[in-house]
Amino acid sequence: MSDINIEQYKITEEPFYEAQKDEVALYQAAYDARLPVMIKGPTGCGKSRFIEYMAWKLGKPLITVACNEDMTASDLVGRYLLDANGTRWLDGPLTIAARIGAICYLDEIVEARQDTTVVIHPLTDHRRTLPLDKKGELVDAHPDFQLVISYNPGYQSLMKDLKQSTKQRFSALDFDYPDTKVEVEIVSKEAGIDEDTAARLVKVAHAARNLKGHGLDEGISTRLLVYAANLMNKGIEAKAACRMALVRPITDDEDIRSTLDHAVDSIFA
Repeated sequence: MSDINIEQYKITEEPFYEAQKDEVALYQAAYDARLPVMIKGPTGCGKSRFIEYMAWKLGKPLITVACNEDMTASDLVGRYLLDANGTRWLDGPLTIAARIGAICYLDEIVEARQDTTVVIHPLTDHRRTLPLDKKGELVDAHPDFQLVISYNPGYQSLMKDLKQSTKQRFSALDFDYPDTKVEVEIVSKEAGIDEDTAARLVKVAHAARNLKGHGLDEGISTRLLVYAANLMNKGIEAKAACRMALVRPITDDEDIRSTLDHAVDSIFA
């Protein structure tokens, strides 16, 4: 514990976050009750930014883990390493968070194997413990510890979904892309562009989102709108910026690309 610098996990500057509904108050209540929280929503809608904002607002350290299919339980809890003096134990991010009282955010949890995610179960009920089987230690979670997970329900499948035994250990918040007015404000403030240009970008996003389920798996995210605005701020012409940041990343289908290119041409005529 003595060699863990808690301050390195603190967010020192307020992240920009525009509240959509009552998610701030709901999360605050969940944290006060130390309930584990599940954030569900499409790619690039602000899930990670929201957690960063809440960690800053609460003044708590935040440890984020980007989950992937190769991640093992040892990647989360820790492992023994060989060094000049023999072996030494190295805590994983989940263990560090439990020890220091951080918010541990497991981003895109469904990307991890199910045999890996079961290690979080004892931390999500009345026990609030983390067994380190290889070390023979039972870590009692710090009173300030909270576990947060996120995933995109749009990519659920029989092979990639959370078990009910995991889901029902969490409270949950649904996220979606902001309504038009809020999204325009977000893009304008985040990228530092005028609201008229931001509004045009949001119109392009809506055109793509209307195609979801009709050839597109996912619509244009708020994150991509900021990317397009950033390109425009660097002197790239609006239509070219939209094609590079909004259309080309989300599809390789020529017909859908053509449809979206026409929408861009019309909106930025």
